[in-house]
This record gives sequence, structure tokens and C-alpha cells, in this order.
Amino acid sequence: RSIRTTKPSENTVIIGVVRRHADREESSILPFLSAGFTRRYVENSNIMACYNELIQLEFGEVQTQFKLRACNSIFTALEKSQEAIEITSEDHVIQYVNPAFETMMGYQKGELIGKELTEVPTNEKKADFLDTINSCIKIEKEWQGTYYTKKKNGESIQQNVKIIPVFGQGGKIRHYVSLSRPCNDINKVSRKANNAHGDGNNKHKNCKHKDRRKGSLDVRSTTSRGSDVHKEGIHRWPRIHSMTIEAPITKVINIINAAQESSPMPVAEALDRVLEILRTTELYSPQLGTKDEDPHTNDLVGGLMTDGLRRLSGNEYILAAKQTHQVPGSLISPISLNDIPPRIAEAMENEEHWDFNIFELEAATHKRPLVYLGLKMFARFQLCEFLNCSESTLRAWLQVIEANYHSSNAYHNSTHSADVLHATAYFLSKERVKQTLDPIDEVAALIAATVHDVDHPGRTNSFLCNAGSELAILYNDTAVLESHHAALAFQITIRDDKCNIFKNMERNEYRTLRQAIIDMVLATEMTKHFEHVNKFVNSINKPLAALEENGGANGDSDSIKNVLTSPENRILIKRMLIKCADVSNPCRPLEQCVEWAGRISEEYFAQTDEEKRQGLPVVMPVFDRNTCSIPKSQISFIDYFITDMFDAWDAFADLPNLMQHMDNNFKYWKGLDDQKLRTLRPPPE
Repeated sequence: RSIRTTKPSENTVIIGVVRRHADREESSILPFLSAGFTRRYVENSNIMACYNELIQLEFGEVQTQFKLRACNSIFTALEKSQEAIEITSEDHVIQYVNPAFETMMGYQKGELIGKELTEVPTNEKKADFLDTINSCIKIEKEWQGTYYTKKKNGESIQQNVKIIPVFGQGGKIRHYVSLSRPCNDINKVSRKANNAHGDGNNKHKNCKHKDRRKGSLDVRSTTSRGSDVHKEGIHRWPRIHSMTIEAPITKVINIINAAQESSPMPVAEALDRVLEILRTTELYSPQLGTKDEDPHTNDLVGGLMTDGLRRLSGNEYILAAKQTHQVPGSLISPISLNDIPPRIAEAMENEEHWDFNIFELEAATHKRPLVYLGLKMFARFQLCEFLNCSESTLRAWLQVIEANYHSSNAYHNSTHSADVLHATAYFLSKERVKQTLDPIDEVAALIAATVHDVDHPGRTNSFLCNAGSELAILYNDTAVLESHHAALAFQITIRDDKCNIFKNMERNEYRTLRQAIIDMVLATEMTKHFEHVNKFVNSINKPLAALEENGGANGDSDSIKNVLTSPENRILIKRMLIKCADVSNPCRPLEQCVEWAGRISEEYFAQTDEEKRQGLPVVMPVFDRNTCSIPKSQISFIDYFITDMFDAWDAFADLPNLMQHMDNNFKYWKGLDDQKLRTLRPPPE
């Protein structure tokens, strides 16, 4: 008793040390507890055993008691809180409610404590509601949303609720803490705060959702944290400026929050699920389910849409010795457009048609198709006139760009660049695209297509990041290759007047053109594939379809023109155009499609071989030349990346011939796969 009365005794544990009796039964601990001891300890002459016992006591009971000293203060805070607080056990039995909860719901504490939540008429959709909560807390997340509850008198009330799982011993959920506020009260508070500052334009009408917007970097939400004023006479500091900076996603969330107020409960709950999705970071990248049965899709997506494992420590591998980029002086003297050899001219005869065969031109030009096709294409689109440059400057530029493509790459060489340039020119000639883009857009698209893979090393971004290559370090593992292609294209263009096609442009026009070229080259990076496609569909295809449906076949021509020619939408169209041109292989005639499939597979095989040789992470394990099924990889690529994108592009630009080729090619690969063949072509009969 004298120990208990001393000042430090609040966190004292009193131990009764008892003799060890080998022959006697275990005696009861009750007399020790009634005498005031906290624990009983059987004597032990081992000093370390005693020391360990004391350490366990300090970090167990003593620290717990120390924390419990704040118990009264914590309960005081809970009791005085203006938010309604309810704590339940893991089995949803109510353990505590504060006075604000009693006031809001009209119950007395005694009517609630010990009751299961299901016994209290709080929500018409209780089962669904608990399912929603459970689905969140199973993955250790709090649930936050709006739902309707019933007060004791039967009146329905809408609340903003946050439910937090509390984890106890063993990592299991032991309690749920529910914080709630009636929506109307918060509205009153917000209005009171607004009126206090004479804010007539209701800038803060959505302050009630300030907690729900915490994930958004929105100046309004971060500067108005004190706007929920609960005491008369307390004012916030006035804002120095009147400008509101608000992210678009915040506006969307605010609109949804406002819509919830007048929505029936099922709609309000559905909107909560919408808000949950909107708060995620990757809004455009679809989430793959378990794809163990389809490693081809997994590997393609992983290899093309990530920046590698970034396992850089202890890895001194550098991709290659620093490239010495070709300069015009080291090239053969360029020929004139009027001077093209007959065989090459013949190979380019039908370059305006989709079925043009780039491989015939590759053979005729001894793997230098880009200069010749570029000269012809750029003449058709009058590039020299637009850029105010001579044909000899353009020829020199095309030669230096082609010289910086690696002919040793199976796929990413100047033939691929010429193929993308051809597809780009073909798309630019489609009526809908011609209505939409300005001459500067066309020039940007043709130049971007020409340079979009310049100096490609024949390895993916993931490989470069994992290898700790100089390029990956230079570009911080982000869009490594695409950044390099765009930067190098301008470096080798402007460093020599002989090939500087931009030298006579007016400064502002050059800046606009440069920005458009960079944007299009960066759009070929696959990590943002789904973002680009979704934005194109939502900003262009859907509005156009709605206008055409409402206004007949022609629709409202002014409104359609506005959709097509707004600066933001022209950017989306140019991105989509070069993306489709870049991966149009599955939409080419069958023989070309098969040839391209063989080339890209060979490049991936070479990468896998090198990864194994260098001890690097293997980015795409299915691309092992001994085991890979090329038909399966093509089926996955068409299914996952190509179909939706070309469906959207066809809806815009009207490309039935491409869609027919894609269908034929898919059936061809499916036929090979059904026969369990892993090769490009069936065996000869």
C-alpha cells in the first residue's frame, strides 16, 4: 500500500518472487493479486533470466500503463468532439458512442452499448453497406463515403462517414472506429464561414468534403482547412489573393459530391465507388487480373509498359560504348528527287496506297529506304515550301537521320521509320484528318514519324533501366528512349547548317513546331498507351458520335468543327495518329504483318539472350528463342494493345481496309496457335 501511494507508482509493476517447489502442485495466484501484487515470478538464480523478465515488463505492462495515463484526456476529447464517434468490436458490437453521436441519432448510450449494429436500424442497405466496408478493410484500408441512416424516431439522415479498422495483436482487426457528420450541419457551417467573409460566389460551397479531397493538390483545399468554424467570432485569416487554383480532378470530385446530396441511397453509394476509383493514381492503365495462364500478355504488358526493375546497385553494365553520331559530311553525296534510279522509283509507285510494300523499297535501296521515301513524301506535302528550306538541305537532313538508325537492329531500323512515315502520310490524307489538322500539324507529324526511333539501340526501356545505361541515368529512368529520340533529332538537325531544315523558320513558328514534334515522339512511349487512347475516345469520338446522332448524318457542323479543331483535341489526334502509325504492323497485308512479327520477335530474343548473358533481370521471359510461341505473342499484342486503339481510330478516320487486314491477321495467328505451332509460318506441305 505504501508503494501504491508514492508519486511514481502510476506505472509501477509489483512482482512477488516465490520459491520454486518441485514436488508441490501449482498454487493459486489469487492471494498475491488481492494483496496488491501485479505479477508472480518463480525464483531463478540465472541473472539473465531475471534481466529478461524485467525487460519484458518494461516494454509490456509498464509502457502500456504509461499510455493509459492519457486515458482520461482521450475520453475527454472524444466526449467533447463535435463529430459523432462510434467504436465497435470486430463482431460489430457497439462498445462506445460519444454525446455527439447520441444527439445526432437520438439514442441514449445505454440503448446502444452491447448491441450489435444489425439490431440498430441505421441503414436500409445494411448488408450491402457492410460488404462495401469489409471489401475495403480486408485490404487494410479505411472506408469513406456518404450514406443514409435512420434516427431513433425513424427520420432519415444523410451522413459523411469514415470507418477505420483498428488492428490489435496478431495483426487482426479488433475494432472499427466510425466518424460521422450529418451533411446538412456541415453545409450550415460552410455557409456560416462563407457569410462571415461576404463570399457571395460560394467559392467554398463544397468545404464539407475537405477531408475527402485531401489527396488532391488543390490550393483552395489546402488554404481553407480552417473554414469549418464552430464558434461564433472566430475568423480565418483573409486570403491575400482571390484566385482559386483547382485541379480538374478536384472539380470532378466536387461535382460528384454535390450530386450525392440529392441522390437516392443506391446512387450515392455507387458514386462513392466512383470516388474511390478516381482517387487512385493510375486512372488510365487497366489492371490485369491473374494472368498465369497467359504469360505472353503479362510479359508484353510488363516489358512495354514499365521502366524495368531498376536493379542498378552492383551492376556496372553499360549498354554500349558512347555512340558517335553520323554527320552529313561522312555520307555519300545525296541524289535529287528527279534523279532516283528506275528500280527505286518503281518500288515507290504506289506509296499513296495502304498496301504499299516497304520491304521491296528496302531491298531496292540496300536498306536505305528513308531518304528516298522521305523525299517523295515530303515533296507531296510541300515540306520544303512550309519550312522555307532547299531540297538539298532536306536531302542532307534525311541522310543524317537515316545514318543514325542502326541497320543492325532486326526491327528498330530505318525501314521501320520509313514504314511509320508511310502510315503517317496515309492517315494525313484521310478526309476527317485533313479537316482537323493545320499545315503545321502535318509537317510536325511527318517529321516526328521520321525521327521517332532515331538511334534506337534495339533494346526496351526496361532493359536500359535495369542495365544502368547512360541514357537511363541521363533521363532518370523515365521515357528514356523516347526522350533520347526527340532530343537527338534536334541536336543533329541544328548543329550543321547543311542539314538544318529549321534554319529559315520564324522563331515562334519554330517553337510551336518543335513542341508538336516532341509531344508526338513522346506519345509513342507505351506506358501511357491507355491514357492516350481513353482521352481520344472520351474527348473526341464520344462527343462526335453524340453530335452526329442528335443532328442527323451531318450533325451540327459548327459544333463538330469545334470538337475537331480545338487545340487540345488536335494534340490528342496527332498523338493517336503517330501511335497507330508506329504499331500498324498487325493492320498491314498478311505477308508484311508476318515479316514484321518475325523482326520484332528476333529483337526481343536478342534482348533476352543478352539479359541472360549479363545476369540482368529478364524483362520478357516468354521471348526465349527456344520456347517462344510467336503466334501467341501476336495474339496477345493484338488483343491487348491494337484492337481497341484501331477501333477508335477507324471510328474517327474511316479505315475499313486496315480493320479487314487486322481481322485476317488475327485469324492467321489464331489458326497457327490452334495447331500448337510456335513459328511464323506453317510448315511446308
